[in-house]
Amino acid sequence: MRKSVQDLKVVSNLRLNDDQHILHLQASNQLEYIHPGQFANILVDQSKNVFLRRPFSFYSVDYQNNIVSFLIKGIGEGTRTLLNAGVDSVLDVLFPLGNGFTLPEPEEKVLLVGGGSGVAPLLHLAQVLSKNSNKIHMLVGARSVSDLVEMDNYKRYANLHTTTEDGSHGEKGFVTDHSIFSEGMTEFSRIYTCGPDPMMKAVAAKARVKSVFCEVSLENSMACGFGVCLCCVVQTIHGHKCVCTEGPVFNINQLKWQI
Repeated sequence: MRKSVQDLKVVSNLRLNDDQHILHLQASNQLEYIHPGQFANILVDQSKNVFLRRPFSFYSVDYQNNIVSFLIKGIGEGTRTLLNAGVDSVLDVLFPLGNGFTLPEPEEKVLLVGGGSGVAPLLHLAQVLSKNSNKIHMLVGARSVSDLVEMDNYKRYANLHTTTEDGSHGEKGFVTDHSIFSEGMTEFSRIYTCGPDPMMKAVAAKARVKSVFCEVSLENSMACGFGVCLCCVVQTIHGHKCVCTEGPVFNINQLKWQI
């Protein structure tokens, strides 16, 4: 799908907890294919103090009803403003941007690992992989059970595993403490991960030791989406690259990460 700026109508703004919502936006025209891992930049012109667009990975895509969904966490003024977007209001959205995940062959067994709001692009990926007859396992990490959202939705597409730092749900600890890494990691042909940098680096390190294909979706600040502002540059083996145009998804072997 070619990138374009469209006015999308808010059809639902579902509150999940104190600071997370799912924003469902409807296009007036038929949506073209959006690759899992791509993102959109949303203009927040309702706020006088926010001048740059805010980037969000596609959480899910409903082509039948022309609806795209985003998992929004209120962190700053821009995202908190979007949490208050009313039904039938219109948002200016630039999409789709960036490059997405490399899809596996049918029937491959894959592991999706997410932490925090980094779980967002993994639902869209799981939706596509389920249609590809892949065997999907998803591991989600959070601080506490209250931070685990939409688990029933993930269970529709994947075998779900969880960790919480306080032990209130699933196995206690960080995602990389989960037994799946010590007992069954080599069963997976590919690992896809998104979340905080320390988490992704830890997952990437385990994948590299076992020589398992691994891609990460980086969450750098991507203000323009065109590689002009240079806010999102990352160092790779081929030099500095803009995450918004060359990513946000990268193979771990392409990144100059200290892992």
